[in-house]
Amino acid sequence: MTSSSNPAPDSPRPPGHRRPVRPLSARGRGEAHRAATPLELFFDLCFVVAIAQAGVQLVHAIAEGHAGEGILNYAMVFFAIWWAWMNFTWFASAYDNDDVLYRLVTLVQISGVLVLAAGVSRAFQHHDYAAVLVGYLIMRLALVGQWLRVARSSSGPERAMALRYAGGVLLCQIGWVGLVVLPEEARSWWFLAMAVLELCVPAYAERVHPTSWHPHHIAERYGLLTIIVLGETIAAATVAVKTGIDENDALGELLPITTGGLLIIFSAWWIYFVVPIHWHLRSNQRAFLWGYGHYVVFASAAAIGAGLEVAVEQTLHKAHISTLAASAAVTLPTALYLLTVWVLHSRYFKVGIAQQLVLPTTALLVICCTFLHDWGVFAAGLVSAAGVAVGETLTARRAARQRATATREPAA
Repeated sequence: MTSSSNPAPDSPRPPGHRRPVRPLSARGRGEAHRAATPLELFFDLCFVVAIAQAGVQLVHAIAEGHAGEGILNYAMVFFAIWWAWMNFTWFASAYDNDDVLYRLVTLVQISGVLVLAAGVSRAFQHHDYAAVLVGYLIMRLALVGQWLRVARSSSGPERAMALRYAGGVLLCQIGWVGLVVLPEEARSWWFLAMAVLELCVPAYAERVHPTSWHPHHIAERYGLLTIIVLGETIAAATVAVKTGIDENDALGELLPITTGGLLIIFSAWWIYFVVPIHWHLRSNQRAFLWGYGHYVVFASAAAIGAGLEVAVEQTLHKAHISTLAASAAVTLPTALYLLTVWVLHSRYFKVGIAQQLVLPTTALLVICCTFLHDWGVFAAGLVSAAGVAVGETLTARRAARQRATATREPAA
């Protein structure tokens, strides 16, 4: 699918001279200096509230020895949060006109995720998805309204695309009601079917006309949410460590977990941002696969924080699990994060087998650290940091060889 040829919009007029409601027309994919807006950043920070709630409930489930059930609930709730965020992000990249109505509808979407966040604990503990469903419906119906605005402001294939989006999203919301009315044993399978259906809506809608999302803007938006999620991971782990020190005077026991956890999170940040990715997002097929893959990136990054909390609770004898399980709560999401970032990002920039093997090998070694029990998190942190160091060293050596070759060629 090709890029939109719409020109970049004119320089914005002063706020006092702009109409409060304007046509919701497509922005140009080649627009210069496109960056995230304050409203988008506010949107992300509010969504992280829901992500934090999902992480808290995952901690409780794993600490009580119900890891399988907790991970399933976490995956389902996280999908609702991520998918609503992703749809807003790509819509805003193509159609954000920052008028009053657009802002109000976005605030409605934020309200929806806060309702969803309030229902996360009941979804985990009582399998009651009513509040989660209501919050999700608020977010999604607000998006339907935005697509109908696009349809009203456009014509031809673009209007058909907007109506397909609105109709597809609306039909999916009807299907999600099954999570409330179906028997509990059927809900997991119904969720899987509805998730697949949701993922198919963009491909169906954009078959007639591609949206003019902005590659650099999309890459920045995903990067910003990654930073915010990693920040929430640090915050959650810090609170757990502080509680352990205040209540149990257990600084010595928690120091290996604290050090290893910080090394893991610092490495996660470094690996994600070591290279720019916007140049790779040149078609809908590439961009959608990259965007969909970030479900695993965001979910695993948030799960690292939950795992660190579990490791702290186990060390303080508050969790009813083994040291092996506590270590796995950190090492497995870390390995998953490393592998997913390699698949989505790093492999496009690595040259040679040695560079390509750095992250997969690091992920494998992190998993092996699980069997070190009390020292598993600390060892995983060292391995993650070593993976960063090896990758940087290989890149620097290759760059040095290229400079040396370039210097010799003119002399020859």
